[in-house]
Amino acid sequence: MKDETIAVVAGRDPKAHHGAVNTPVYRTSTILFETFEDFAAGVHDPANRKFMYGRIGTPTSASLEDAVAQLEGGAHCRLAPSGLAAITTALLAFLSAGDHLLMTIGAYHPTHDFCNSILKQFGVETTYYDPLIGAEIEKLIRPNTKVVFVESPSTGLFEVQDIPAIAQVAHGHQAIVMMDNTWASPLYFKPFTHGVDVSIQAATKYIVGHSDAMLGTITTTDAAWETVQNAHRYLGQMAGPDDIYLALRGLRTLATRLPVHHKNGLALARYLATQSEVEHIYHPALEGDPGYARWRRDFLGACGLFSFRLKPWVTRAALATMLESLQLFGMGGSWGGYESLVSPFRLKTYRDVSKDDDRWIVRIHAGLENVEDLIEDLDAGFAKLSALK
Repeated sequence: MKDETIAVVAGRDPKAHHGAVNTPVYRTSTILFETFEDFAAGVHDPANRKFMYGRIGTPTSASLEDAVAQLEGGAHCRLAPSGLAAITTALLAFLSAGDHLLMTIGAYHPTHDFCNSILKQFGVETTYYDPLIGAEIEKLIRPNTKVVFVESPSTGLFEVQDIPAIAQVAHGHQAIVMMDNTWASPLYFKPFTHGVDVSIQAATKYIVGHSDAMLGTITTTDAAWETVQNAHRYLGQMAGPDDIYLALRGLRTLATRLPVHHKNGLALARYLATQSEVEHIYHPALEGDPGYARWRRDFLGACGLFSFRLKPWVTRAALATMLESLQLFGMGGSWGGYESLVSPFRLKTYRDVSKDDDRWIVRIHAGLENVEDLIEDLDAGFAKLSALK
């Protein structure tokens, strides 16, 4: 089946739910067993009894897990209450005191915070590497390197990593390759065909798609599954049934929504490239971007998230005047919903730069609005910005 069909049908079993098209919301902690033998089997071997206690899983969670695993091309999936919870659970599954982690400097900032606090506290050493290092990452691998973490494109600056090259090197040293695949979603990047062992998504973003639920997913190969499943269970991770249901609802329209985000994002990037106050566009699917060739090679599409850098003269006050004048773009820290967003930050947030080079960058999430309306909104904002020069 094609991905568009998988997104609609995967994880559904109407016969098991009295003909209901959607898997119902199972709000439960206690699950009853009819026989002593079934109860004993469930308690002593929970891996072989999918539904034995609400924290272990329900038909609602299994429906989404099965669908995400099928879409990403993985063997199994587990849910977490947020994207960050999925990241931390996966890292804790494979890392112990004395281990070494290679983490891309382009990763989501809370991922860095976790490495610099909890993992450091537990005796795990983290080395941050350039996202564009490719096969040269071999120079950083040590005998105790257990995990190589990739995120492509990177947060903020959207560099595209050479994941096949990194995976080949990592596997040559028996290291696990772990990826944050949130930007592309399970539709536009197939991690397991490129050598990834564990794929993580903030399902809060495009899978939910409506900015009304928090959720994370951890999808694995067969070989990595038992390690992740055990950590997930021992850490007590679980997601709320209503959030899972909202993610299931969002998943069914993902293949319809994502192409609009792709199209609107590129249209906005091309428009911004014509603006005199814009110094640089960070969008891997834009012709001329340094990562364009790798994006074309490895990805099946792009989402609506990218950034642009403003000229040096733009001050904090000038940028505030511009952004606060926008009518259709909200200011917010998340993305992946139907609405368009802007999020300003300094270049130093993601890279070490000199004071003179610390420009303002604006991250854009292109929503599902008519792109002509979005451009008109930005036009008005740039007019206010230009008037302040």
